Amino acid sequence: MAVDTHLVFTACGKICRGFLRSRQVAHVYEGHEHDIILLLPFSKHLITIDAKSFLKLWDIQSHDVYLELSFDQKFFEITALVHPATYLNKLLLGSKQGTLQLWNLKTSKLLYTFAGWGSEVMVLEQAPAVDVVAVGLVSGDIVIHNIKYDETVMKFTQDWGAVTALTFRTDGHPILASGSTPGHIVMWDLEKKRLACQIEGAHSSAVTGMRCLPSEPLMVTSSADNSLKVWIFDLPDGGARILRHREGHSAPPNKLRFHDNDGEQILSAGQDSVLRLFSTVHDRHNRSLGRASSNKKLTKKQGLKLDEHMMPPVTDFASETVRESDWDNVVACHRGLAVATTWSTQRGSMGKHKLLHERFAEQGQRAVALVVTMSACGNFCLVGYSSGHADLFNVQSGLHRGSYGNPKAHDDAVRGVAIDGLNQVTVTAGGESTLKFWRFRAKDCLQVLQLSAAVSQIHFHRESAMLAVALDDFSVTVIDVDIRRVVRNFSGHAGRITDMAFSRDARWLVTACMDCTIRTWDLPTATLVDCFRVDSACTSLGFSPTGTFLVTAHVDDLGIYLWSNCTLYAHVSLRPLPVDIVPELVDLPTTLEPRSGEELEELPDSVEEEEVEEYKSPEQIADELVTLSLLPSSRWKNLTNLDLIRRRNKPKEPPKVPKAAPFFLPTVANVQGFEFATTDGAETSKDKGAASQAGKLNRLKPLSQFGSALEKAHTDAAYGALVDALKEMGPSAIDMELRELAPDGGGSIALMQAFLDLLHATFETRRNYELAQAYLALFLKVHADLIVEEAALAEKLQDVADIQQDTWRHLQLMFNESIGLVSYLKNTTL
Repeated sequence: MAVDTHLVFTACGKICRGFLRSRQVAHVYEGHEHDIILLLPFSKHLITIDAKSFLKLWDIQSHDVYLELSFDQKFFEITALVHPATYLNKLLLGSKQGTLQLWNLKTSKLLYTFAGWGSEVMVLEQAPAVDVVAVGLVSGDIVIHNIKYDETVMKFTQDWGAVTALTFRTDGHPILASGSTPGHIVMWDLEKKRLACQIEGAHSSAVTGMRCLPSEPLMVTSSADNSLKVWIFDLPDGGARILRHREGHSAPPNKLRFHDNDGEQILSAGQDSVLRLFSTVHDRHNRSLGRASSNKKLTKKQGLKLDEHMMPPVTDFASETVRESDWDNVVACHRGLAVATTWSTQRGSMGKHKLLHERFAEQGQRAVALVVTMSACGNFCLVGYSSGHADLFNVQSGLHRGSYGNPKAHDDAVRGVAIDGLNQVTVTAGGESTLKFWRFRAKDCLQVLQLSAAVSQIHFHRESAMLAVALDDFSVTVIDVDIRRVVRNFSGHAGRITDMAFSRDARWLVTACMDCTIRTWDLPTATLVDCFRVDSACTSLGFSPTGTFLVTAHVDDLGIYLWSNCTLYAHVSLRPLPVDIVPELVDLPTTLEPRSGEELEELPDSVEEEEVEEYKSPEQIADELVTLSLLPSSRWKNLTNLDLIRRRNKPKEPPKVPKAAPFFLPTVANVQGFEFATTDGAETSKDKGAASQAGKLNRLKPLSQFGSALEKAHTDAAYGALVDALKEMGPSAIDMELRELAPDGGGSIALMQAFLDLLHATFETRRNYELAQAYLALFLKVHADLIVEEAALAEKLQDVADIQQDTWRHLQLMFNESIGLVSYLKNTTL
């Protein structure tokens, strides 16, 4: 990797890429026949050197090759390069043979050859002083050399082996920092020509990069242990301390699980014997729980480099968040050991308990702890061993609380253990193709379930009591723990199943296999709904409790990959797929954004249309059910309270007469001043017969569009169209339409009977149920007096009341049946 003012250059294999804003690929340079090992931006050009010492000088913008130089590796194999400051068009190259060469790239001429110091050159670094270059050698020597006079200014020797990185401080302190293969960093005082200080164990592997920030007391280092650290020079002795860091596993992860209920923390166990917490929100929340050690005190005293008490990697772990602030909340078992260890995510360290039964201590660890689980309350953990034993421990005290079976739970190795959410039933899976159910406290066997093949592993979903069992015949069996029966069987994998995960609602089961495929099974329909293939096999996966992410780890890969659930953002067709489907190869998630429209152009038109086709629900799912209108409650709930709302919204004070009316309105004088003149010169607002005249005029007013359609409606379809028209109106408009049905409002008794027929038809079809109730309540409130006087309206209203009561009795019966069934399932011990 190399950077200039505008671009970031990366060399991957034989191709070099230039990134704009660290995200967008702006340039691609191809032409090398071997892997590129060195990069150097050179003004408007880019220098690349491959493993066969073939040098190319590229024009950054046009991608043209300006110069090509080939070196004989027997005499000069390039290992380092630097552009000396103020040396125009010059390039200094270091070799494996120990010699240095100064080239003029514009004329393609060798200017000078430095004899070297008899050791391979590892790194070249320009000093703040002109003509001075620092040279790091395999022998551990650091040479400060003046290339103008070919003279050595000073020389240092570090005791940590080869020099892998060099950098000078540029904030006013004459300090040179060097990195070594074991991961130590040494500070050299250039004025006193001696050692200033050193940082032992800065990294757990070789320091691969080192750079002091310009004019700042900060230094950035990188290492092969998958870490990046920023150091600040603020200690009294001139030393540096860690300011911030980003790091991951130095060896591939073995197992991944989401730790919290919000899906923001991922607990990961790696082959480097380290447990880590990764955050899906921001990298600054990442934490390390430390490396597993059989003696933490001696490990801290000796240091991680010389640690003789490091335990093997974690193969399985279980965690709970219920009592994490009270005691340890993570239990792990290790490769080849019978002891199980406890960890605390609250303190971020290894716990104090080592869980081991006396029988294994006496026999000299002839058994190996294979699987572990914790109870939902966080008080107990269950450990399964290769000898067939299953032991229960108290996490708080670390004491043994009993064993399942007499003397063993299984005749073969225990491949899986699980505890239900109420601490009532314990499940153990053995290698002899049996699944056993035990009472948690009494520890007696309830039932033995024989399976078709040997068990490979199990995964339990406590909320739904669904247990997924992976078998050695590459199939998956789903068992309901409550009824202890097999409910689903899935087959289709062509290799050993490495891990499984349920979605939060237990609708999906995601499985990973050594055939490099990841499959998603739909449990209600017992079908395969998604399948894709990756380059390297997935070794572990976990489903976010919120259903947002799927996290995966892969073979020989240090990274932890997050997959987003597409069903949360767009419509995805989950149609059943054939079991023998050929999965499509999918690239692992990266930080690079895909080019827009790239995937859509490759899809045929028919496939694209089929994917975006949406399912349309029918208006009425079943005749015996009631369908609501789905309108907001504000559209129908306050229909009977409109008068109260109008009174509340009425202004408290009457409008005041303006002092002077606008000049364009005619006014007349009176005792109190002026008032607006009416068109006919009369005071219409004070007319005593206004009310009676309005009633007479309303009777002569023509029917509204809704009233006219109501007179002509006689079928269910016509009534449905009228209800749809009312759904488009606001509360005030509906109130006005119902008032105009009466004779005083311009309607008639027949029109009111027609409206009652509309309500009767709506109750019969059982659609828009809440709207019909609201319209009926408003109708009764407005026309109650008229209904009492007219016998025809009373008869129609009785018919509406009968159909309404029949519908409600049916609904009440269904409610009572459902409530009784739920109460039975909650309170009855199955």
